[in-house]
Amino acid sequence: MRVEIVKGGAGLLADRAAVWVAERIWAAVADRGVAHVAVSGGNTPTVMFGTLATLPVPWTAVHIWQVDERVAPDGDPERNLVDLQMALLSKVPATPHLFDVTSPDLDAAMSAYARDLEQSCHGVLDVVHLGLGDDGHTASWPPGDPVVDVTDTDVARSLEYKGRVRVTLTVPAVNRAREIMFLVAGADKATAVAALVDGAGTVPASHVRRDGTVVLLDEAAASHLATVHAG
Repeated sequence: MRVEIVKGGAGLLADRAAVWVAERIWAAVADRGVAHVAVSGGNTPTVMFGTLATLPVPWTAVHIWQVDERVAPDGDPERNLVDLQMALLSKVPATPHLFDVTSPDLDAAMSAYARDLEQSCHGVLDVVHLGLGDDGHTASWPPGDPVVDVTDTDVARSLEYKGRVRVTLTVPAVNRAREIMFLVAGADKATAVAALVDGAGTVPASHVRRDGTVVLLDEAAASHLATVHAG
């Protein structure tokens, strides 16, 4: 696991993350003719999406996937899709793959998403972008939720968490990605960041593999790290 601390606040951090993703898109397109990128929601990611949309990226060869989504009506401000659509999907000709969380048969919709993932990229994403909650959760893997133990499918649902059931990529789906990036800003995340980086396995995000994973932080989120870890 490599840690990179970006000085200058969350805005510069988001810009750095956008460049990181763009570089991986170009590399994937050069190697395989296509790039598959899964993204998470949040305030800092929305800024990242806005910057990413302005970068010279071969968008027609890019597929954008959702890491997770709240089960809520279309247009609900709690949906990750709202900001993703506004900041990125409405501005670039990428191919979106979206969770159908309004389906009357949520299990069938999750199976369809997992099947699409397998058919589109054999279940191997080029990049998975993750956030980190102040309780150490990532994707929709809340503390104590058995969703982290699901291994027989790439998509599952969490228990109700902060008032919403959620659908999410599972641990195996995330860990098969070629590269993984955590994007974390703010002092309220500092304790969770320290728990993730120390490798003791005490937070849900610790289920993410360490090899091939970068953690991009602003100085506030990194404030509880004793040293900058790399490798």
